[in-house]
Amino acid sequence: MNRRIAQWALIFGLFGAAGVQAQAPKQEAKPEVPAVIRIGVATGGVGNPIRHGGTSAALAYTDKAIEEEFRKDGTKVEWIFFKGAGPAVNEALVNKQLDFAWQGDLPSIVHRVAGVKTKIIAGSGVRTGLYLGVVPGSGIQRIEDLRGKKVAVFKGTNLHLAAVRALADHGLKEKDVKLINLDFAGTNAALASRDIDAAFSYVGLFDLRDRGLAQIVWSAHEDNFKYTRQTALLVTDDFSAKYPKAVGRVVKVVVKTAHKYSDENRRNELFEAWGKTEYPEKIWREDFIGQPLRVRQSPLLDPFLVARYKDAANESFDLKLTRAKPEIDSWFDRSYLNAALKELKLENYWPAYAANGQQVGR
Repeated sequence: MNRRIAQWALIFGLFGAAGVQAQAPKQEAKPEVPAVIRIGVATGGVGNPIRHGGTSAALAYTDKAIEEEFRKDGTKVEWIFFKGAGPAVNEALVNKQLDFAWQGDLPSIVHRVAGVKTKIIAGSGVRTGLYLGVVPGSGIQRIEDLRGKKVAVFKGTNLHLAAVRALADHGLKEKDVKLINLDFAGTNAALASRDIDAAFSYVGLFDLRDRGLAQIVWSAHEDNFKYTRQTALLVTDDFSAKYPKAVGRVVKVVVKTAHKYSDENRRNELFEAWGKTEYPEKIWREDFIGQPLRVRQSPLLDPFLVARYKDAANESFDLKLTRAKPEIDSWFDRSYLNAALKELKLENYWPAYAANGQQVGR
């Protein structure tokens, strides 16, 4: 009798366990790769298909390096270019239309204050130039001469804060000049027609100078690196939480591309490629005169870059461009970059810079 009870107990125990297992919800494995990766770029580029230059992200786009990395996975890589620059990228981020964004410091700070959750994961376009172009014969020879003048600047972009920073350090507040919001094309047209006196802009000023329509009287690179413009690669928190391995692979590709084009032996190849984008080859070459490729192509998230974002956060608040000062340090997520640098044995390849702009170790 006891033996039969034991047998029935065993049978019911097995079926009971099976029943519990059958009712337990299945846990699906988290996918390592997405069906699509959407990358927003804060520039309109030129042509069809779009061509774009100036950064390691642009080089990864041109080389189709990210596409190749995910080709075997069947993942589609979408590059979305925004003529409205950083503010337009922010709108797409708010609407959850992007996974990654290549964006300057000011618009990134604006979206962080607005509660958009992102992480800064690599530098891509650090220490980019800023120039002051003036109407020939205007008598403007330095920044201090801009008092009371009509000065164009592309507001809402990383160029905006760099220009205001330069004005402040040369004794001028924003209210001391008549700042006019113009994009790059509008700036060039206004200078050429003498509708403005001066403009803080980028290398498009070189073409005006060569045609006798502008003079360049100041350069951030010749003054101080803190007046240069900073851009970084960001990923949304949602995407990084869902696809951390994919984020690591994207960052690794960006680092490999930056390394490839940090080689001085590729300088000619680099500028020949960029010469097919927004500006002629000779203009890109001039912008990089005296600057090692390792400095401009660096993906590092060093103290210099963090300090510039902190400056930008303070300045944007003081100028009432944002309603609060965002916390900056935790925004920088170095885990993906550090892993890529270690795997590729590039930990000491690019020079790091301190907050004051001086190279670390010198």
